Amino acid sequence: MDFKTYQPGNEEDIVTLWNHVLHEDPIQPQRFRNLVLLDANFDPTGMQLAWDGPQLVGCLYAVRRRLPMIADDLEPDHGWIPFFFVRPAYSGQGVATQLLQKALMFLRGCGRKRVFFASYAPNFIVPGIDRIAYPSGAGFLEANGFAVQYTASAMDLCLVGFRSPDDVARHVEERHEEGYSFRLAQTKDLYPTIQLANEHFNPDWGRAIREGVLRNLPPDHISIAERSGEILGFAMFGGYEGVPDRFGPFGVRADQRGKQLGKILLCHCLENMKAKGVHSAWFLWTGETSPAGHLYKRVGFQVTRRFEVMVKDL
Repeated sequence: MDFKTYQPGNEEDIVTLWNHVLHEDPIQPQRFRNLVLLDANFDPTGMQLAWDGPQLVGCLYAVRRRLPMIADDLEPDHGWIPFFFVRPAYSGQGVATQLLQKALMFLRGCGRKRVFFASYAPNFIVPGIDRIAYPSGAGFLEANGFAVQYTASAMDLCLVGFRSPDDVARHVEERHEEGYSFRLAQTKDLYPTIQLANEHFNPDWGRAIREGVLRNLPPDHISIAERSGEILGFAMFGGYEGVPDRFGPFGVRADQRGKQLGKILLCHCLENMKAKGVHSAWFLWTGETSPAGHLYKRVGFQVTRRFEVMVKDL
């Protein structure tokens, strides 16, 4: 067994084995290239590969931030393992353990103190481990000292037959009387919406808006709530990787919550998706028992997968 780091030309073997093992999360060569190899944080030293002669039998990828998400924050204590997989015929032979040890040595050498599976931004594949789809993967992480930090739930909604709940129109009228308005975004709204996302939510949300528009996402895929010319919340679709039925990000400024703005924006965006011919809406990540999780369920979303975000102290 030979253990090596990534070399140009390994892509086909990696993608082929990935699709053989990670049956619920297949990937295309172009998507692998875009999310991994072209990631500004990619370091080939972090991609550990196991070979049995000419055959690739295992892969485990570790990454640390080399380009800040915003300002100068490199999260210097944190590293991530976005994915790993081992050919089933080699399971139980210590391949994954050796790959992990080499990856942790790489992260320690970069001064990292904690490693997460798999909540890496900007280019995460999945939020964490799907215990139902990959029970042996979850067991491997636990056996190697990873503990569950929280659970992220993926949800889906079929838009065929979707109608906004009856109370949404009433809430819209009430907010209109208070000076709020709800509309589709225009070019002039992009900068303030990105700033809202960066400052009040997550810099990855601002990045999703910016990069989505740079990939020709029309501004009218973004629904906004405003008052007195100030944008207070937004909901969008099609921003992540150009996938039209992928909903999000979505948020309302904290000091504006309790006014049903979130429910109005969510339904405004879903109605817009349906009007543009999109037949379903889905996303990968919310807290199932959070206020957002309850809102999604009230509108009709159903949990389709659960991912455990796990962490290990180095």
